[in-house]
Amino acid sequence: MSHSVQAKAQHSLSKLQKRLRRQTGQAVMDFNMIEEGDRIMVCLSGGKDSYTLLDMLQHLQRVAPIKFDLFVVNLDQKQPGFPEHVLPAYLDTQNIEYKIVEEDTYSIVTDIIPEGKTTCSLCSRLRRGILYRTANEMGATKIALGHHRDDMIETLFLNMFYGGKLKSMPAKLMSDNGEHMVIRPLAYCKETDIEQYAISQAYPIIPCNLCGSQENLQRKHTKAMLAQWDIEHPGRIESIFTAMQNVVPSHLADNELFDFTNLKTGEVIDGGDIALDKPDIPKQPVLNDDETADVVTINLS
Repeated sequence: MSHSVQAKAQHSLSKLQKRLRRQTGQAVMDFNMIEEGDRIMVCLSGGKDSYTLLDMLQHLQRVAPIKFDLFVVNLDQKQPGFPEHVLPAYLDTQNIEYKIVEEDTYSIVTDIIPEGKTTCSLCSRLRRGILYRTANEMGATKIALGHHRDDMIETLFLNMFYGGKLKSMPAKLMSDNGEHMVIRPLAYCKETDIEQYAISQAYPIIPCNLCGSQENLQRKHTKAMLAQWDIEHPGRIESIFTAMQNVVPSHLADNELFDFTNLKTGEVIDGGDIALDKPDIPKQPVLNDDETADVVTINLS
């Protein structure tokens, strides 16, 4: 590789790293994910997303004006073929506290679920319960997961198409047992950026299909649909995510979210009804990413 090509590649990687760090920092600020004195449990699966999550949080820990602790938890579910040596070997190089939790949920799931049936639902419930218990044992104040922007958009469409709900995967929420705050610091990060970054860092990726369970076909189809849109209609995915941050309850149809019953004549809410007006919709989505606008107010790079 020539010097100029190498320099160009390094510059591109530097821009990518800064973008991911900036977006992570912005999400953490926007949703107040991390506070002074937090002890954050980072769930590391061995996939590209969780490795990148750990990297971003370690950087944030170095530069943030507040002090917080990180520790890593990996759940070894005793799936056949799971390379149990990979994560300890990697984490030993990171100078970070970690715990490998060994629970044979694989045998439990295969004993209960008939062969050929989808095991993901039961497996997820078991895994969630173990992680909550571990968070209690380790004194965690927050649980950090590696879901990103595209996961959130996919979940929005899955809920609309199959669940009849306008609901997505939140950047911050209370756990279903009411005891833990769950955060997703990569909420603003694109999956393609994360994938490119993971390749550049040569993370020791552990395959996600070791259990041999059937892939969720609805999510697979939704992911393919969004990927096709991204190719055919540049900016559409960005516009969808922006829409998730600009909800107008008075212009939807949920009586519990907005009090339509007591809406009185003379009250103009959110611009009123312009259904008879010519819609003012641009021909192309308005982009609002790092290449066109810098909305970040702090320097985390």
